[in-house]
Amino acid sequence: MAARNPPLRHTTRNTPKRAAELCDGGSIYWVIGGAVLVRQRILNILPETESDGSPCAALVLDPALVRVEARAMRAFQGWRYLKPEDAPADLNTSQDTANMPEAMRRELAALGLL
Repeated sequence: MAARNPPLRHTTRNTPKRAAELCDGGSIYWVIGGAVLVRQRILNILPETESDGSPCAALVLDPALVRVEARAMRAFQGWRYLKPEDAPADLNTSQDTANMPEAMRRELAALGLL
């Protein structure tokens, strides 16, 4: 279980310009092995300081990971304002494929079978 106290955070050098939008239902999307696979809701954005004294922003994250439809993508700053129509859809955990290995899910999706 991810830490709740202090809350789970991801630091970034720049404070998002549209922070209010991100805290109102926004998520960070994680690129793993060349594909977006999961997202985490952004709960808050706090000013912080790096260990070297430089300022940064802390994205306070919900510890729950939400699996999304795998989408090939190069690494990017995941909190960058994805429009809802551009964001990968959440996977329905009740699907028969919920417990399928990710490599198999990707291969079947590439063949157009999922």
